Amino acid sequence: MTMIHELGEVVAERELEAINIDGERTPVVVKLGKPHPDPLGTGEDWCCPHQILGLGDESVMAAFGVDSLQAFLLGVRHLKMELGERAATGAVALSWLGERHLGRLNIYPEPE
Repeated sequence: MTMIHELGEVVAERELEAINIDGERTPVVVKLGKPHPDPLGTGEDWCCPHQILGLGDESVMAAFGVDSLQAFLLGVRHLKMELGERAATGAVALSWLGERHLGRLNIYPEPE
């Protein structure tokens, strides 16, 4: 069963560029929605909707946590992982502010 999420109020957004092998640049936008209690949960878990525009599937995804902060941080982490996978699949490099990095999308530590 596929869950359909709504982005709702956007609380964070970043504009990136996808650069193909020929140097062609395409805008990519990542958005994080405001975390909210999981509508299908027991009322204790939280959901953070997020979306990538301009790099493949544009459906709204969601990350879940025990509180709003964990859901938000897991949303950021999921965006970072999803951007990496999509860039590899599309054979593009991603840049932010003219640099080939994504800024601080790594605020949630990687597992060891």
